[in-house]
Amino acid sequence: MQKLKRKKNSPRATQREHPSLRGRHAAIREISTDSLSKRVYQALKRDIITGVHPPGDALSEKDLARKYSSSRTPVREAAVRLQQDHLLKIVPNRGYFITKISVQDLTDLYDYRAAVECACAELASMKGMNPALLVRLEELANTEYRINDRKSYENFIWRDTDFHLGIAQLARNHLLLQAVEAARCQMERIMYAAIDIGYYGEFPGHEHRGILDAIKKRDSRAARQLMYHHIFGSRDKVLQLAGGSPR
Repeated sequence: MQKLKRKKNSPRATQREHPSLRGRHAAIREISTDSLSKRVYQALKRDIITGVHPPGDALSEKDLARKYSSSRTPVREAAVRLQQDHLLKIVPNRGYFITKISVQDLTDLYDYRAAVECACAELASMKGMNPALLVRLEELANTEYRINDRKSYENFIWRDTDFHLGIAQLARNHLLLQAVEAARCQMERIMYAAIDIGYYGEFPGHEHRGILDAIKKRDSRAARQLMYHHIFGSRDKVLQLAGGSPR
């Protein structure tokens, strides 16, 4: 029987990648791209909220890629998400523009917040007994800040967001929680913009404590009403600053 000759591996054969490895490497590249897109999204979102990119600012894909150490694809993907968040507008062949906040936008935002967050407070009082979260909310409700101290007020903004998100978590409704998260993006923009004109807002600690106390007492009516007054009291002050008037 004639012996079969063993073929030598050609250079092309030795470099060929196993199909399973090709799939794995593609997955790694996809994860890497997704991770970079998420990082660009979070960084750009934070810069829009804090006023690094002010309302009406025009941004180019090329400049953003350079600023956030990325290629253009993650920037493009981040921009699509930010447009969905109503923080940025994509104009074909022109670039990206940071959205402005009109008086009507402010009015709509506070109406939206009232509808969503009053429901959160009411539900939280009925089914939100989470001892660990209640302790955390108590701490957040007592957050203070110093006038003309930007860093202390920025800390307050973050903790104010955590307080309102915590109430939504107590409501145990993921749709309401998503709605509050979306509204807080716009609220943080407003609060940061207020700093730039020298307005640090009122001290809402007693209002936060009142809402939390009603939730602990399982008084759903009081929780809803106190949240309503808290939100619309804030709206009236912001509209005065913006040159509008409450309806």
